[in-house]
Amino acid sequence: MAARIEHLVTSGEFSLDGGTWEVDNNVWIVGDDEEALVIDAAHDADAIAAALGGRRLLAIVSTHAHNDHVDAAPALADLTGAPILLHPADEVLWRQTHPDRQPDAPLTDGRQLTVAGTTLTVLHTPGHSPGAVSLHAPDLGAVFTGDTLFAGGPGATGRSFSSFPTIIDSIRDRLLTLPPETVVHTGHGDSTTIATESPALPAWIARGH
Repeated sequence: MAARIEHLVTSGEFSLDGGTWEVDNNVWIVGDDEEALVIDAAHDADAIAAALGGRRLLAIVSTHAHNDHVDAAPALADLTGAPILLHPADEVLWRQTHPDRQPDAPLTDGRQLTVAGTTLTVLHTPGHSPGAVSLHAPDLGAVFTGDTLFAGGPGATGRSFSSFPTIIDSIRDRLLTLPPETVVHTGHGDSTTIATESPALPAWIARGH
């Protein structure tokens, strides 16, 4: 059976720089009836484990280490035995949430993850955070962008460890170069496509952050 994409929304808090906000997060499960990857273990390890339904979890893939994207990762790892993967540049943020638990392996640019015969390639897309990554699955016509690219524009860059020029470079050079029909599955909110977002790049740059 070919890999498919499943979607779960979990709710909790995002905290950074002394502020806390209620947020809904997208959790993406990529796999088949036997095995899966989880992209961003947000808020509720039990709900994610229930959605997996006993499938073998190959890895917990973190697009970045803001607490709302990794707060449930250690608990899900404990439930499933799956390793937690994170780009090393985001370990400073990871330690703010999990000072006593390290990620298990690095997500580096160009690394390939395979599940159910489908390959996802890691694209380092910093800006929202130093170690933010996206995951491109050409066989599924999809890219998982975390908080780098949303329907309507770039992720936020007004907080610690973020950079607006850097996120623009990442989006222009690593994401908008993907096939225009590629579906963009985001960390929050609705999905979009590369073709939908590409024309707005000049406006984003002019608006700045």
